[in-house]
Amino acid sequence: MQTGLRQYGAVTPPTTHPLQCHPATPAGLALTLSVVVSPTQQGLQLVYVVAGNMAALRTPASTKFRPADGLWQHTCLEAFVSVDGEAGYRECNFSPSGQWAMYRFASERIRAAADEGTEAPTVLHTTLNADQMTLTAELPWSALPAQAPEIRVGLSAVIEEADGRLSYWALHHPAERPDFHHPAGRCLRLALPHKPTP
Repeated sequence: MQTGLRQYGAVTPPTTHPLQCHPATPAGLALTLSVVVSPTQQGLQLVYVVAGNMAALRTPASTKFRPADGLWQHTCLEAFVSVDGEAGYRECNFSPSGQWAMYRFASERIRAAADEGTEAPTVLHTTLNADQMTLTAELPWSALPAQAPEIRVGLSAVIEEADGRLSYWALHHPAERPDFHHPAGRCLRLALPHKPTP
């Protein structure tokens, strides 16, 4: 799966990417998940769409826009970003509550000793109705490993149902159990719409 820009300075059209539920953690109700990805001059916009019976999901209550840990234990929309040739990567967590988390990893599941990536999303907004939830997150390029002409992105989600059941969704599941940190899960390639600064 590939998409992206062919030259610096252009802006790629938005592309929609369906997420698949891991067969080891099937959802207990009919759901579809997709992510609209839009690289812009300012950063990366991600629009997550969860469609189904929203009353059957456990959605975190709205709260203040602030960083928080452990968001992945409940309904959480996620992105993992890296560049080729580097073991390090970033993890971005977005909760429908308005909370978020940004982590830096030096290698697979090993946190970086440097700052934990405290730069916040520039936009984090959720709309919810009876049959759909839409979460929009916008990340500035400075929050991502944007020093290369191209980034690799893994898109994923944890969905919690009303009875506490969790299902795990991703663009690609490379392992027998859900593992969003697996490098093969970052299978979406995006060329950057700006020339990275040295």
